[in-house]
Amino acid sequence: MIARITLLAAGFTLLPFNVVADMKKDNWLHHTDPRSCKQCHEEIYQQWSGSMHANSSALKDPIHGAFYRNVVGDPTVEGVRTKEGKYPVCLKCHAPVAAMEKKTKLDAEDAYANGIACVTCHSFKSFKGSDDPKTGKPRYGIDAYEIDKASLHGPSGITYTTGRVDENASWPSPTHHPIPLTGNNAALFKSNDACMGCHEKRANAHGTPLCRTGDEYRASNNFVSCQACHMAVVTVPRMKEGKVVPGEFVSIADHSMAGGHDAKMVARGLMMQVETKLGKDAINTRIILRNRLPHAYPTGAPFRNFYVKVALYDKSGKELWKNYKVHPIKDDPKAAFWYTLGDDSGKPSAPPVATQVLADSRLKPNEERILEYDIPLLEGASIVRAEALYDLLLPPIKARVKGKIPDDLLRPKLAASAEFRL
Repeated sequence: MIARITLLAAGFTLLPFNVVADMKKDNWLHHTDPRSCKQCHEEIYQQWSGSMHANSSALKDPIHGAFYRNVVGDPTVEGVRTKEGKYPVCLKCHAPVAAMEKKTKLDAEDAYANGIACVTCHSFKSFKGSDDPKTGKPRYGIDAYEIDKASLHGPSGITYTTGRVDENASWPSPTHHPIPLTGNNAALFKSNDACMGCHEKRANAHGTPLCRTGDEYRASNNFVSCQACHMAVVTVPRMKEGKVVPGEFVSIADHSMAGGHDAKMVARGLMMQVETKLGKDAINTRIILRNRLPHAYPTGAPFRNFYVKVALYDKSGKELWKNYKVHPIKDDPKAAFWYTLGDDSGKPSAPPVATQVLADSRLKPNEERILEYDIPLLEGASIVRAEALYDLLLPPIKARVKGKIPDDLLRPKLAASAEFRL
């Protein structure tokens, strides 16, 4: 049965609020449809619905879906287990409601396919930590939190109940909400703890570290929170029933939570500068790069990388020279920034089977690095240009998945550029 709550507030009627599929179900709160939240939080819903949180499951994220199918199995089949016979740990972050209920058929419930929905994060009561102190084993995703199954939580400082205050009352301010909400939880929601359940670290079955954003952040000795960049307060047009309200705006924490998939966010993290000195036969060129972030650049999934293209052009834009033929990883390693995983023999290998870290050429937090080139002073030379290009996947992986995931995910993003005119 569908449970519906119709809420009267200050003289208007809220649309029926589809709370759960079954109120008797243990996880009824986590089956709340995000569109229910949209009725009052439309601007936030618009941001979230286009975010990687909303598209985190193997059914909606093409890159994660490709890896999931290759390493784990079909996300539309129940009872899928890893090669070691274990429940897929990746679901604890990418499809948390399915993980709560130990399900793997992600198209069985909307709450499974919706990935990290509104209620996922706003049911966090406290952060237990990314390691279990008794066993020493890591806690991933929802396992890192004390989950409230009957109430929501937030940082506002206002606690809402389902009780109703008369619309003409001067005190207290109206505190009604379809689901109880504890608002005095800023210590969690305005700190990195709200993110570290999924973004702290991740190792494969061999114990090889794959993602280490939390360790990178701590090494930077920085006090800026994740939210300062990824959920900064933004002012956006007010929305009503899917349409912009002319002349009205609202300031909210940005729930698009942009990261490596967002070209603007990628560009914010990297500084580039070009310095040149003309010689008799060459152009001595220095490319100065600086990571402006409190974690590695790039961070997260180990197959994310960036590389620097340095090229010489004539006045018409014809390329006369560049620093590589195929790819910097092969032809100019100093211009390639990536996390290299390998097998027991020391050869590079895919993340699921890697047994060791071979190298890490990514920019460390706040690191400045200089690349130097003696570019031949060719006839017609007019412009030296450097470009930092950010890729979600390494070249061998891109070749394997070409045609299986959208082309726009295979194209590098321009993270930074600088040029010098001769």
